[in-house]
Amino acid sequence: MSTRYDVVIVGGGGAGLRAAIAVAEARPDLSIAIISKVYPMRSHTVSAEGGAAAVIRPPDTLDDHAHDTISGGDWLCDQDAVEAFVAEAPGELLRLEHWGCPWSREPDGRIAVRPFGGMRRVRTWFAADKTGFHLLHTLFQTSLRYPSIVRYDEWFVTRLLVDDGRVWGVVAIEVMSGRIDAITAESVILCTGGCGRVYPFTTNANISTGDGLALAYRAGAPLEDMEFVQYHPTGLPFTGILISEAARAEGGWLVNRDGYRYLQDYNLGRPAPGPVLRSMELGPRDRLSQAFVKEVDRGRTTDTPWGPVVHLDLRHLGAEVIEARLPFVRELCRDYEHVDPVRELIPVRPVVHYMMGGVSTDLVGATALDGLYAAGETACVSINGANRLGSNSLPELLVFGARAGAAVAEAAGRHTGPAPAVAAQARDEEHRLESDLLHREGGRERLATIREELRETMEQGVGIYRSGDSTAKAADKLYELRERCRNAAVDDHSRVFNTELVAALELSFLLDVAESIVRCASLREESRGAHQRTDFPARDDERFLAHSQIRRTGDGASTVSYRPVTITRWPPAERVYGR
Repeated sequence: MSTRYDVVIVGGGGAGLRAAIAVAEARPDLSIAIISKVYPMRSHTVSAEGGAAAVIRPPDTLDDHAHDTISGGDWLCDQDAVEAFVAEAPGELLRLEHWGCPWSREPDGRIAVRPFGGMRRVRTWFAADKTGFHLLHTLFQTSLRYPSIVRYDEWFVTRLLVDDGRVWGVVAIEVMSGRIDAITAESVILCTGGCGRVYPFTTNANISTGDGLALAYRAGAPLEDMEFVQYHPTGLPFTGILISEAARAEGGWLVNRDGYRYLQDYNLGRPAPGPVLRSMELGPRDRLSQAFVKEVDRGRTTDTPWGPVVHLDLRHLGAEVIEARLPFVRELCRDYEHVDPVRELIPVRPVVHYMMGGVSTDLVGATALDGLYAAGETACVSINGANRLGSNSLPELLVFGARAGAAVAEAAGRHTGPAPAVAAQARDEEHRLESDLLHREGGRERLATIREELRETMEQGVGIYRSGDSTAKAADKLYELRERCRNAAVDDHSRVFNTELVAALELSFLLDVAESIVRCASLREESRGAHQRTDFPARDDERFLAHSQIRRTGDGASTVSYRPVTITRWPPAERVYGR
């Protein structure tokens, strides 16, 4: 069975919805399908708490935002992409305002902004501490205006259909019924988010399993900068749930077991009077996560059943500020840690939060495969370099989701119908799902066991600090897990809501993503941003001021190459904070 559209968008979160709206606005005559493995309002965009960065008023400037982003990314950002991003971000956030997003306000009625980590100017728009929730609601409600947008909710995409270097659609399985369908289109946009579930402690939802990354990788598109994995310094220790950077933006303190604000020992500034700091606790996420590891080494953290923690102190802010500007933080602490931040310290630890790397794209989201685009965390355009600054991700998915949608709309009509080979591929994929997964017999390995070992391997091998030895051990273990995964059978042979089948497909995607991270990390022999090598502690611009690109070859192996970073106006310099 096959269904035909002009555009297929995989992923119903912020990037996917923004791309769909852009296509519908530019070309109302085009048919658009959004395929999402969850109902769109359950996409991971809903979990973003802190805010969205964009220049709104003096003394801030576009150049200030660009420089903060480039230096925060340790000079691995493509500067032409950053300049386009900062120029278009204010318009995107104002557009959301007109569509109904309830941005928080100053007493005089102006849109409120707060400071954020690594930003030297106050430019982060916010909606209390539920910014992603309100942004996603706004986009979803806006998408309902366009009859040309058709949704496939709770459908799981298993393969891209490719013929002669061109993508012609996808194969997807409807979770509710188990029906397998080929959904063809002239263009496909991947907007499936990140892959935090490849690690054991993450702020990411269970759905963040790197689906779009693996789909593109298997189809032959290169993945870029996969070694750069961002840890957020303040996650709850057991669940990994995010305690937003907004808590530190409002003046929260990070303290060790002695109640000491330890960040002053790591060149991130000194304690300053007033409730809001421009440095120290608002240093960039990579530096704060690395400081935590050093506190562990010094024996100045607190042990828990889930590992060492430090504490986030909001008590001095008072109940009124916390209730007005951090109500969700208070709710999360009460529900998941049984502490009230008005009166008690919050235990926190670094947890995996965001992938700087992704499917390699140009400035409009186009990949190396004709007809395939990507936007949001799935993509690497690259504006985040070696370390994303907090509050840049939401405007990124808006700016580049809109750009990808506009590009697809402009290109529509240049190609006609998929080749017959595509139908054969769809039949092959249906056979694989039926025979190799749904009805495979005799498997002795458990999916959950392999998944748990995979995550522990990634934490130990390519965590906040890595080395040649740790990445080599991780690579060997991943090879073993790949072989064991071939012997893992799905016990549930039914078709209706077979979540075990979905878990098996997700695990195979996670293994692909894990291998790309480990391979690229092993070859980058320097320390830059979120990639810290204990055996190569210095940044090496002579050898590694370049983007890694990993591509799967026909025999199932992979090759890694490098392309130069685009530098327009800001030459590489020392990355300095807190002075």
